[in-house]
Amino acid sequence: MKKITYLFTMIGLLSLGNYALSHHSHGNYEMTEYTEMEGVVQQVLWVNPHTWIYLEVPNNDGTSTLWAMEGGGPQGLIRRGWQRDDVEAGDTIKVRCHRVKDNNPQCLLGMVTPEGWTEEKEWD
Repeated sequence: MKKITYLFTMIGLLSLGNYALSHHSHGNYEMTEYTEMEGVVQQVLWVNPHTWIYLEVPNNDGTSTLWAMEGGGPQGLIRRGWQRDDVEAGDTIKVRCHRVKDNNPQCLLGMVTPEGWTEEKEWD
């Protein structure tokens, strides 16, 4: 009976490991090239497991598109030197990100340059 319990416990733990790896896959993003854009922040969510920035980006025809931008976890950003108030709603920022493959307005953030900053900084 102990062997069966041990076997099912190990199978369960191994399957959780596979879930964690697949969760952190970036397979739905075009990772070979960056897209650069600038816009006005509508919302910033500092939530686990990933932060999100919603950015209103102007189009050439005078309209705008709301982009959902996935970033790193809050603790990772804090370790990189970010503070919650570095990027807030109403701020104009520049970003470099990897677009989602299905052409929806969504990106995986790479670099962010808040208004007034002279250098971009990693947000992943």
